This record gives sequence, structure tokens and C-alpha cells, in this order.
Amino acid sequence: MPALKIHPFRDDLAQAFHDINAEWIGAMYRIEQTDRDVLENPRARIIDPGGDILFVEADGFGIVGACALQKTGARQFELTKMGVLEAARGRKAGAFLLEAIIARAREMGAERLYLLSNAKSAAAIHLYEKLGFVHDATIMEEFGSRYERCNVAMLHPLS
Repeated sequence: MPALKIHPFRDDLAQAFHDINAEWIGAMYRIEQTDRDVLENPRARIIDPGGDILFVEADGFGIVGACALQKTGARQFELTKMGVLEAARGRKAGAFLLEAIIARAREMGAERLYLLSNAKSAAAIHLYEKLGFVHDATIMEEFGSRYERCNVAMLHPLS
């Protein structure tokens, strides 16, 4: 397994954020306007309003994954746009990145960390469950309509 390293957002990584996420969303779903808004404007839509984006680099492969924390309220964040390049899957980069983004949410003072997904993303949902996320009907009611594809909503206890 290649060594893995986390990198914070830099403007020169904005294209990698776009490309990684466009690859996985486009392979399984239709890219929605909400996706385009975030992927084409990560600084304006994620960073400037108080969120963050982390990247994972696999030694010998370069940047292979990205994940964002989008601030959606006081001390509340949506874990969003988590993707790993297909060529790099199976190298534990997703788990490494997810652990790092949960830790980052805690550092940022998050009291509520949630995500929206689709049952078709079974491997991702399994990973989310493994790292403490639980299915939550309240999150689905509050935020599920943000994406046409959303039929899974999860909350992390952060404790």
C-alpha cells in the first residue's frame, strides 16, 4: 500500500477537487446544478463561508481523493463531495480521508456533522457506518431535498 498524506485546500488544488468529484458523480449519477456550483467554485462555496476541503495524496499516485466540510449553520457542517479516483480505490485512501475530515470537523467546533448520499453508493455508506455515521430521518427531512439523488442521510455523533 502506498503511503498516504492529507493536504489542506489550496487554490491550485481546486481543479483536482472538481475532477475527482466529477468522475465519481458522473459515473454513478447525473451531475446536478448544486454539484456544479460547488465543484466550479470551491473557494466561494466551501472555504470562504467557513468550511474546509481536504485532499489525500497516495505516494506515487499524487492527489487521489478529496472531501469537503460545507458550513450549513452555526457549528453545523455537511460532509460533502467525498470522492476517490477510480484508479486509486482499494488503497484505503477513502478511510484515511474520512478519518481526517471527521477530525477536522471536530477541530472546527462542529456540533453537528451530517452527510447526504444514495443507497447505490453502498461501499461509501458502509465506510461511513464503520466510522460512526448513523442513518438519521431528521437529517433527511431537513436537507434531503438538496439533491434529486438523495435517499440516504446520516449523522455523526462527534463524541
